[in-house]
Amino acid sequence: MTVSLVRRPTEGAAIAAASRSPRTLPPVPVILADLLAAHARGDRHGVNLCAHLAVRAAEKKVGEQ
Repeated sequence: MTVSLVRRPTEGAAIAAASRSPRTLPPVPVILADLLAAHARGDRHGVNLCAHLAVRAAEKKVGEQ
């Protein structure tokens, strides 16, 4: 039995609107606290997400010294 996906036109509009708005990152200490909490709970997906978010928040922007 195959299930066809239902197209939701508002989903595409929401994704487009979210990609146009700036997304600020939380401070690195907050991200690292969440990383430790996820690790303590054994949440591998949460650890992965927090680790990648910490790198994005800590890296220098283009053109900064």
